[in-house]
Amino acid sequence: MKLVRKDIEKDNAGQVTLIPEDAEDIWHTYNLLQVGDSLRASTIRKVQTESSTGSVGSNRIRTTLTLCVETIDFDSQACQLRVKGTNIQENEYVKMGAYHTIELEPNRQFTLAKKQWDSVVLERVEQACDPSWSADVAAVIMQEGLAHICLVTPSMTLTRAKIEVNIPRKRRGNCTQHDRALERFYEQVVQAIQRHINFEIVKCVLVASPGFVREQFCDYMFQQAVKTDNKLLLENRSKFLQVHSSSGHKYALKEALCDPAVASRLSDTKAAGEVKALDDFYKMLQHEPDRAFYGLKHVEKANEAMAIDTLLISDELFRHQDVASRSRYVRLVDSVRENMGTVRIFSSLHVSGEQLGQLTGIAAILRFPVADLSDQEEESSSEED
Repeated sequence: MKLVRKDIEKDNAGQVTLIPEDAEDIWHTYNLLQVGDSLRASTIRKVQTESSTGSVGSNRIRTTLTLCVETIDFDSQACQLRVKGTNIQENEYVKMGAYHTIELEPNRQFTLAKKQWDSVVLERVEQACDPSWSADVAAVIMQEGLAHICLVTPSMTLTRAKIEVNIPRKRRGNCTQHDRALERFYEQVVQAIQRHINFEIVKCVLVASPGFVREQFCDYMFQQAVKTDNKLLLENRSKFLQVHSSSGHKYALKEALCDPAVASRLSDTKAAGEVKALDDFYKMLQHEPDRAFYGLKHVEKANEAMAIDTLLISDELFRHQDVASRSRYVRLVDSVRENMGTVRIFSSLHVSGEQLGQLTGIAAILRFPVADLSDQEEESSSEED
């Protein structure tokens, strides 16, 4: 994301002008937008014209509109963002108050104005404009006959390809059909890797599978690369890292990222940090449940006691249309940081973010044990009795 201009007043009202450069920037933009914001961008409008003879025709005209945002629609697979709202600035083609939908695209500038730029939104702008935050991890999650090619960016897990090939069972004395189908499957996976992984950006390619599938696949891939003199694969051989996973389904990516060998290799990536934080939370919940809280009420209670060491929160909660609810989460984040706690904002498009979403989207690892809310309620009710 490219920051063109930033004008934010002392009362936190103001506007920023940005140019999204890729699919991930469109996802960042989706997280910046809220109902009630004003969005100014170039768009195409169908305009009816009447000639001197009275005949009516219609032309598609490019114009710049400023909308008051009413609905935001994001397609995570195609990474398309459509924003619908009413026109709030004079325009020769579009009346004031008329509805229009702007489709935000990469490499097209837009200006976003808000009455209140809170700390979470400003942090999102900084992260989006930081060039070190890029898709530096790729993963091939596979089992016999099924493979997923994924790109792991700091903000989301993108499934770039899904390969499914029917592999017949081995028959006694005749494995030909099985071996041919397996070779065809491996060839399709190799082609998908070359098509979807940019080795100039990607630092590491995880190849994860149950059993010996990953070893057999890597042997096949590099044998073929030597035969065909495929320099792209041979030059980047050191980037491939084999790890265990329980299956070839996308959810098994979390297991691959948890592997200690992977954690040390990817220590500088946000995705690995999120997986580790969630893993630490589950361990704490198992061994010291009084130091692991989830759910807004419980986490707020722990924050009142200044007990939060690490706050885990899903970015989905900041997309809440109710301003009061959103402000409540922002205040919690600011308060934890003021008390020297760490805040990890999880992307709901990451595997780890999906898991956090199942835990209400908010959890905390505490510095010291705090009595559970349910225990306190039981105590107070027994006192009343």
